[in-house]
Amino acid sequence: MIDTSGPSDRLLKTIGSSSDPREVDRMVAQAHEWILSFKGQQTISLEYEEDLQFLADIQSGLRKVLLIGPELILGKLYDEIGFKDVKSDLLRHLVISRLVFPLSKLKTCEYLLRYQNIEITPDQVYRYMDKLQKSQKQELQQISYEHTLGLFNGGISVVFYDVTTLYFEVSDEDDLRKTGFSKEGKHQHPQIVLGLLVSKYGYPLAFEMFEGNQFEGHTMIPVLESFKSTYQLEKLVVIADAGLMSKKNLQHLSDGGYEFIIGARLKNEADQIKEQLLSLPMKDGESTTIPHPSGHRLIVSYAASRARRDRKNREKGLNKLEKKLSKGRLTKQHINNRGYNKYLKMDGKIDISIDYEKFKADKKWDGLKGYLTNAKLPTPQIIDQYNELWQIEKAFRISKTDLRIRPIYHRLPQRIEAHLIIAFCAYKVYKELERQLKERHSDLTPEKAIELMKTIYSLKIQLPKSNRNRNIIFCDDQKQQQLLQLFNIKTD
Repeated sequence: MIDTSGPSDRLLKTIGSSSDPREVDRMVAQAHEWILSFKGQQTISLEYEEDLQFLADIQSGLRKVLLIGPELILGKLYDEIGFKDVKSDLLRHLVISRLVFPLSKLKTCEYLLRYQNIEITPDQVYRYMDKLQKSQKQELQQISYEHTLGLFNGGISVVFYDVTTLYFEVSDEDDLRKTGFSKEGKHQHPQIVLGLLVSKYGYPLAFEMFEGNQFEGHTMIPVLESFKSTYQLEKLVVIADAGLMSKKNLQHLSDGGYEFIIGARLKNEADQIKEQLLSLPMKDGESTTIPHPSGHRLIVSYAASRARRDRKNREKGLNKLEKKLSKGRLTKQHINNRGYNKYLKMDGKIDISIDYEKFKADKKWDGLKGYLTNAKLPTPQIIDQYNELWQIEKAFRISKTDLRIRPIYHRLPQRIEAHLIIAFCAYKVYKELERQLKERHSDLTPEKAIELMKTIYSLKIQLPKSNRNRNIIFCDDQKQQQLLQLFNIKTD
């Protein structure tokens, strides 16, 4: 490097010399780096002619850059499930978008245009949603059912049912959206009740929506009867939690020929049964069966881990009540049997206090769990089957978090149901992704796999000689390549 700015030239830096072409290239690159870092030389342009020409060639040939990862993998699963038989590209885009970028319909249209170069207007989406609800719901559920059926050699004989609530960011009620008991604590918001039926391992089978003030216990029989009739099933074992146990439901299940395993509400049993239960000297992992007035088996198990969890939850609930009471935030409206409000009592007209005796009395129930059943399965299998209910709880959690099924911004009932159909299909694709990742012994979770998909792009380039277009998958990261290889997707 020679400085020629003064009265005489002076040497500033020598990099070296060599006759090896590769060594010369290395030293030239080193010299460029040194000059760029040298103070006062920021204005010097050191671009290679070859580099500038290369960039110009790329820009002249580059036509589009598109996000391709989700379509390559989730689109493949969508097709394998059989949803492709519903001839609608729009449904495909809405389902895959719900998994990748779960946004409002307006934002989904913006995403499709920006990342997929697919131009769809919100009005097109809304018109399609009307068609989806009217004529394609049953077809899509049938496809999901048949695909799930193919995963079980012995057919589907056990189903799990539960309900949740989905709220709306509005204040006014209508015929469908009504205020009611909210599982999300949004009691002031109108809501709907969603009933979901899943198979073992949590694969979605069917769903129905109900008015927001519908008692959850009244939703189970209509969903079961519709499912059983649609697929002409003779025998089903139904598993549900204690919130769905009522004399009427048990009678309907028995009359309909169902076997059932329902969570029992031990504290609501007759005094004689409660005394018998509390007198049992049960150890960790033990279970026992006692006769029940209904004629069914009442199985009771004890787990030390559950006892610790019950105690922790009771103490946590009590602490919340004590804090609210100290701040004067409790009123007579809080006196009910919901959650830990049962520990509140009202003396006279205005004096609200905590019933610590009731709190202490609940200790003896810690660790006990009851199951009411007419199934002929051995007791350990009854308990194991019931414990699979966490799969449906997971379905609700994923739907509300990863798929952002709520809050719902639609107003018309048919569009609300169409929104749920899209989420139903998206969850089915999610479960198939989860299944295939596990089948291929991958340590990736569905969430991590989807995040990786969102980094895989396609470059559309026009070849200079033939003017033909080539699509190149830009995938130079090892994890990206491994994910594509996992699903047998070639990048060339």
